Amino acid sequence: MTSFPDPQFPGPTWLVGCGNMAGAMVTGWRAAGIDLVAVTAIRPSGTAVEGVRTVSALPDGPPPALVMLGFKPQKLDEVAPGLAPRLDADTIVVSLLAGVEAATLRQRFPTARAFVRAMPNLPVAQRKGVIALYSEDDDLAALTLVQALMAALGFAPIVDDEAHFSAIGAVAGSGPAYVARFVDALISGGEGLGLAPDLAARIALDTLTGTAAMAVATNMPMAELARHVASPKGTTEAGLAVLDASDGIDQLIERMLAASIARGKELADAARQG
Repeated sequence: MTSFPDPQFPGPTWLVGCGNMAGAMVTGWRAAGIDLVAVTAIRPSGTAVEGVRTVSALPDGPPPALVMLGFKPQKLDEVAPGLAPRLDADTIVVSLLAGVEAATLRQRFPTARAFVRAMPNLPVAQRKGVIALYSEDDDLAALTLVQALMAALGFAPIVDDEAHFSAIGAVAGSGPAYVARFVDALISGGEGLGLAPDLAARIALDTLTGTAAMAVATNMPMAELARHVASPKGTTEAGLAVLDASDGIDQLIERMLAASIARGKELADAARQG
């Protein structure tokens, strides 16, 4: 198991934008027992974020030691002009902005110390997240600090290629939505077979969590796990034949991920052009 230094915020920390994802991260950090006294959430609405000081505008005082960008990527050029002058050569910028490349961040915030792109998914609230990390800066101390904070929320791999970062975002960042849709379809299918809605939902969710637990415990490849469940010429195999048919689930997943990657490229192009 990889060991990390004790996760802690390096000084005044600003969460610029604190919606669903950043809020889930705060929930996970609170569950991990991390001291959040230095953290300020900045939300235009001023709506409180439990566990941290919440304000509606950039606070007065010294430059932050760490800034996490958690607003919509389309708002980068709205936020950057006011935020950039508040950062200095000691500020680490962590960006959750989908599609906004490291070079674009450096252009918008030229005085900052280092930039780390992070792509978390919502299970960070349960400390079961996947948080891909990427930085092209030669600042190992900054990257190690950020990875320690993210590792408190789940699996936090560092990738050395920005394209791989985007790929992890397509699989893990968007993955909970895709998995939820599949489970929802199982629930609907169960209801269509006459099961009560609450019973169908419980069965589908317990099947999901049980399968995940079995996969983790056995370290069995997914294809082998599927074969393990399916008896030859049995009912499961009959169902799998439908998934394996022409234009079945594999092709559907490929198209789905390709669409996610393509949208990320569109966001990157828009951010580069300003």
